[in-house]
Amino acid sequence: MLSKKTKYGIKALTFIARQPERRPVQTSEIAKSENISQKFLESILLILRKSGFLGSKKGKGGGYYLIKEPTDIKMTAVIRVLEGPIALVPCVSLNYYEKCEDCPDEKTCAVHSLMIQVRDSTLEVLGDNTLADLA
Repeated sequence: MLSKKTKYGIKALTFIARQPERRPVQTSEIAKSENISQKFLESILLILRKSGFLGSKKGKGGGYYLIKEPTDIKMTAVIRVLEGPIALVPCVSLNYYEKCEDCPDEKTCAVHSLMIQVRDSTLEVLGDNTLADLA
């Protein structure tokens, strides 16, 4: 299941992407519009800022804004930053591979084979969708 952190992160990015002329948006405005706890949202936006998706401006007229074009923000990147690996098991992860301790041979493992298909399908859907598509 997708965590609330990731779900809210995607909702917040989409809200920010819909702003005209990359207008900075205050956390309170996003929280109210998207029905997200402001404190939880602040921690999510900080992660997204540190990861290079968002910039922030302090003071009057300040808030969070997109650094990149929405068309350049793939959902695979957002999911990996907020959720971690996309693969459901570590033995099929492209970026976080780990051999399963209980598996003597990945080539004959039915779970491994199935999870490769799940991973590839998930990557196709997430890779084909950008923030612009959601906004």
